[in-house]
Amino acid sequence: MTDIGELHRLARQIRLETLKMLTGLGFGHYGGCMSIVETLAVLYGAVMRINPADPDWSGRDYFVLSKGHAGPTLYSILAIKGYFPLEQLKTLNHNGTHLPSHPDRLLTPGVDATTGSLGQGVSIAAGMALSHQLAGRENRVFTILGDGELNEGQCWEAFQFIAHHNLHNLTLFIDYNKQQLDGPLEEVIKPFDLAAKFSAFGFDVQTVRGDDIAAIYDAVMPVRSGEQRPLVVILDSIKGQGVAYLEQLKNSHHLRLTPEVQLEIEKAIAILEAAYV
Repeated sequence: MTDIGELHRLARQIRLETLKMLTGLGFGHYGGCMSIVETLAVLYGAVMRINPADPDWSGRDYFVLSKGHAGPTLYSILAIKGYFPLEQLKTLNHNGTHLPSHPDRLLTPGVDATTGSLGQGVSIAAGMALSHQLAGRENRVFTILGDGELNEGQCWEAFQFIAHHNLHNLTLFIDYNKQQLDGPLEEVIKPFDLAAKFSAFGFDVQTVRGDDIAAIYDAVMPVRSGEQRPLVVILDSIKGQGVAYLEQLKNSHHLRLTPEVQLEIEKAIAILEAAYV
């Protein structure tokens, strides 16, 4: 039986390490990193078959971070799981690092796909899932897309491809945090009813709160059969999720640390650190 409390603890650790990493760098995509913390805790803590000692293990489940600007959150869980030392997180975006701002599968152990150009990651994930399906393999594939990323037409081409081939071994997460680089989704390009759109595209749809670890786990833990449609989980999340100061900002998509912002982030770090005492 999965220990949900332990997954909450893992999420706190991911959030803490990500905040420390970005704050050490002095800038970064704070908002969108925070809003996928709980999902990564569930995937890497309870759902995915992984082997940190052998990142290229053929029997592993695959993960593609289509919203590649949230790479620091992925690095945090990979380090926590032992793919590389935690100390290496301090090298984010430094010269010669193995942790660039966006994931690179040739540089970082545990990264299955190079991402950053929005819209492309989901196509990579679809190709992975189709290859496993054709070969009769049991590997599952998971990918997280940003809600602003859905402005890319390539995403919808990929969704149609996924549904057409009934890639039931692929699960999509939509990080519906309602903000993108240029502002609120409702002002940039209205998303309308995402659940209805995905259903019309041929997906099974579940909507859960982005910080509801138990609900995320329940949505994705069962292995889907070929008689089921591909699954999309819409994460009703908050930009900056889990950090009160970031949640209240008008836009926390990308921040450069002023003295005021740094002070608030350091307070949040202290609160998370105190949770381990």
